[in-house]
Amino acid sequence: HAGILAETQVGRTRLIRAADDSPLVEPLRQILLVSAGPVVLLEHELRSIEGIESAFLYGSFAARSLGVPGPPPSDIDLMVIGVPDADEIYAACDRVQERVGRPVNPTILTAKELSVGSGFLTQVKSNPVVPVIGDVPW
Repeated sequence: HAGILAETQVGRTRLIRAADDSPLVEPLRQILLVSAGPVVLLEHELRSIEGIESAFLYGSFAARSLGVPGPPPSDIDLMVIGVPDADEIYAACDRVQERVGRPVNPTILTAKELSVGSGFLTQVKSNPVVPVIGDVPW
């Protein structure tokens, strides 16, 4: 385990955790935060905002997260469905952006706006998405 993990035996149970004294742990935490953390961080931030029916990632970040080949994403595209306070959504995205080091761009639509459709929504619906809160509405 290259000194990245620390192991403790408690009875017949083996406990494994990050070895905090390893110089590799913090860089690995940062890599995981930037690559996989946005979904968890956004879910945590958005959970407390009223009026969200569902939220999901779309675009290149969602595609790369699901293994679709392509260039590395430069930002994170977030779709929020419902009637939340827009200022709260933007503030939550700013907090996540600070932690992951890449822009988080929210698009907020009501369920009615989603049902009307557009070329943009057709594009979103035809590509991979990653759920953050609730189910993807299609």
